[in-house]
Amino acid sequence: MQIAVVAYPGMTALDAIGPFEVLRGLPDAEFRFVWHEPGPITTDSGVLILAATHAFDETPAPDIVLVGGSIPNTMVTAADEKLLAWLRRVHETSTWTASVCSGAIILAAAGLLDGRPATTHWAAQSALAGLGAKPQRDKRIVRDGRIVTAAGVSAGLDLGLWLIGELAGRDRAEAVQLAIEYDPQPPFGTGHPSKAPARTKVAAARLTADLVAASQLDGELVSGSKVLWASAIRRARARWSI
Repeated sequence: MQIAVVAYPGMTALDAIGPFEVLRGLPDAEFRFVWHEPGPITTDSGVLILAATHAFDETPAPDIVLVGGSIPNTMVTAADEKLLAWLRRVHETSTWTASVCSGAIILAAAGLLDGRPATTHWAAQSALAGLGAKPQRDKRIVRDGRIVTAAGVSAGLDLGLWLIGELAGRDRAEAVQLAIEYDPQPPFGTGHPSKAPARTKVAAARLTADLVAASQLDGELVSGSKVLWASAIRRARARWSI
């Protein structure tokens, strides 16, 4: 089973590494970290570096496609036409097309979430709606047909286990969960906006804004505008096409 993880500059490392560590529990899994060409990929920390192992053209028919996110940099990647074209093409034959965090924005930009229920990071739900999806703000994992989307960052671990359950059965998924000792017991109960007090929401919003400000903000805003316009035009044309 071939698993293709999109590795793009400025992505959040855990969005890819979390599901990767879980999905290693699938029998006979072959992983490819894909981008325009093989080479180093600097994540959004600016310090941690991953590697793309294969180019898009070398990976024409993966069984699972996984797209991670990055609140500061997703929109830039969502304007990458070669990536969007590859996603549309491989989704035609994939068993599962999946996203973690704001990776759902990229799937939406490719037109794969038009009119579909989906989830993403809490800070990206409005953008997801603007791209034609139906945000499920209180869901950690949303499955619609062959597409499955997960909420922010840490939800990628849950997504990995969910996929193993679907592909290899519950017994295998439970064994993998125990093998990695995934037994979440966070010291604080503020992991979702519905559980967080107002002061924590304000602090989290400021933290997210700081991350965006630390990125190439002008490029992010320009790309975001282009992505939203392109999505709106595509959906309008589809609505009136014969």
